[in-house]
Amino acid sequence: MAPFAIADTYAVQGLFVYEYTFSVNLDHNDSGLSASKIKVFARRVVPPDEGDAKNPDKCKRPYIVYLQGGPGFECEPPLSKSGRTKELLDRGYQILYVDQRGTGYSTPISWSTLEDMGSDEERAKYMTYFRADNIVRDCEEIRHILLSNATEKQWSLLGQSFGGFCSFTYLSLFPSSLKDVLITGGVPPLVDSADPVYEALYKRVLKRNKAYFTKFPNDVVRLHEIYAYLSLNKTTLPNGGTLSVERFQQLGLDFGRHQGLDIVHQLVLKTAYDLKTFGKITYNTLSRIEHEQGFDTNVLYACMHEAIYCQGKSSSWSADRMRPQYAEYFDYDQIARANEGDKTIPIYFTGEMIYQSMFDDYIELQPLKRVADILAQKKDWGKLYDEEVLGSGTARVAAVSYFNDMYVDLDLSVEAASKVNNCRQWVTSEFLHNGLTVNPSRVLGRLFKLLECDVE
Repeated sequence: MAPFAIADTYAVQGLFVYEYTFSVNLDHNDSGLSASKIKVFARRVVPPDEGDAKNPDKCKRPYIVYLQGGPGFECEPPLSKSGRTKELLDRGYQILYVDQRGTGYSTPISWSTLEDMGSDEERAKYMTYFRADNIVRDCEEIRHILLSNATEKQWSLLGQSFGGFCSFTYLSLFPSSLKDVLITGGVPPLVDSADPVYEALYKRVLKRNKAYFTKFPNDVVRLHEIYAYLSLNKTTLPNGGTLSVERFQQLGLDFGRHQGLDIVHQLVLKTAYDLKTFGKITYNTLSRIEHEQGFDTNVLYACMHEAIYCQGKSSSWSADRMRPQYAEYFDYDQIARANEGDKTIPIYFTGEMIYQSMFDDYIELQPLKRVADILAQKKDWGKLYDEEVLGSGTARVAAVSYFNDMYVDLDLSVEAASKVNNCRQWVTSEFLHNGLTVNPSRVLGRLFKLLECDVE
């Protein structure tokens, strides 16, 4: 059993919080005494009248574990009884917010934490242990610890986006440990490589681009002018990264979120204003663009994103390989030549694609360029899902999939959900990918009804 400690306890805005650190094996298949260890951090949240720093077992509520989206993003600390925290506490749970390994306080991965490791091969091998299978094994060790004195040995999951992928892996590896599983925008495609995922993704991002340029038609010309400037002028961001044409196109990653089109439009407006007024892009605007893109602060997201789909196959830079099939995503110079400078033809944004050029443009990804290539060529990725186990499990599963989800393909999600025993799926066009954040009461309320078979 992994050693653990309560690092801190405190009360905040209607909550009592325990902060835990657990020591787990980097490689869960290595049971030797000399096995490399990493720390996994989690916040346990209970109502204030059920929290006690001297008696952690005072709260007897069943656990629900929140698995964050990503891969490579930490949980935000719960600072008040609001949002999903309020919904889950009001339904009688205590909540465990886990920073998945490699994120937040759980032995975070960044260039500064990897640079002393030795070789790029060693760095790449280390990062292979940071996929869903090991995230789930961490959680299972934590379950044994926290529920050791509990009558009920099962717990429940709430998986958002990539957290839903992890939930499917949990259902595959440890089905008897789970009572209920709620998934929001994260029923994973049961594929063995990233290619079918990106084939579907490119088509979905086309739809969001069309929505963008229908809403903001004047941005067609603005973007031509912005891209013309960036193609001729090396533009350095505040942290030293490069704002290339391709990096500016990556702002389309926001298109899958509520208000995402508007956020990107404001950045286009500000950039175009700067160029017209000053002949260059100001520090303020560059800082805002840099802040909108999280790859420098969450390098695991870029390095491992394609790998989260791989089982026994390499990704081989799937997004780069598939991009030439879609003329709308050609680079600026190609489009400008093809269109003979016609500024009325839109140049499309990209979405949740990982390109090799990112490891030139993002300052924190630059030293990881070869590491990322080693990971992209790796073929012997282990199995993440077991369809036979998924089809015979006893946990109750309720999932919401969003009709207009830009990040997780609906057709692949519906196919995957159909293979899971006791899975009830709600498909809705009411929300985009972040519906859980936008309206947690509506989303969770419907999922809990599905668990009880009380379908409207």
